[in-house]
Amino acid sequence: MPPDIKKKIFDPYFTTKEPGKGTGMGLAIVHGIVKSYGGFISLHSEPGEGTVFHVFLPVIEKEILPEIEDLEPTPVGKERILFIDDEEILAEMGKSMLERLGYHVTVRNNSIEALETFQNQPELFDLVITDQTMPGMTGADIARRMMQIRPDIPIILCTGYSTVTSEEKAKSMGIKEFALKPLSKKDIAVLIRKVLDTNYA
Repeated sequence: MPPDIKKKIFDPYFTTKEPGKGTGMGLAIVHGIVKSYGGFISLHSEPGEGTVFHVFLPVIEKEILPEIEDLEPTPVGKERILFIDDEEILAEMGKSMLERLGYHVTVRNNSIEALETFQNQPELFDLVITDQTMPGMTGADIARRMMQIRPDIPIILCTGYSTVTSEEKAKSMGIKEFALKPLSKKDIAVLIRKVLDTNYA
């Protein structure tokens, strides 16, 4: 890749994909995770020769103590979830994680298709989990439209980075919970049960 692209490759929302094909959050999230552990990523890329990423993480010099076992079991369920994320890799990872928790998951990578799926069978889903930043319609826009169709549908709005929507704004719209990506399996499991088991009336 050319130098001007290499400088921006880890920026949130930077993408070389065509409009509507992705939001460029994948590498930004990976970079954030690696940085949070005190590491860094090196990039070597030449036009026509390919691209290589190296991930460097610090070595732990001290003896690792055994982790304290989490006595609280990870909550599971059997409800039906509509999972919306335009990044296909993140969507498939989310689907796999939710299915391991016992849920029945329908994935949509396109906001328009997701809304059509919901419009066709609004009673089919017990919960909607949607990314905020997507081409076509934002997660907040989708949530607003879905709640017009079915006011009682619980919705969790997720984002890796957003200045457009805050937790307060999301909840004032009727969105039940607001989550920052990436979420751990335990975190999303607990959040889902909170949304499904709480009476918000």
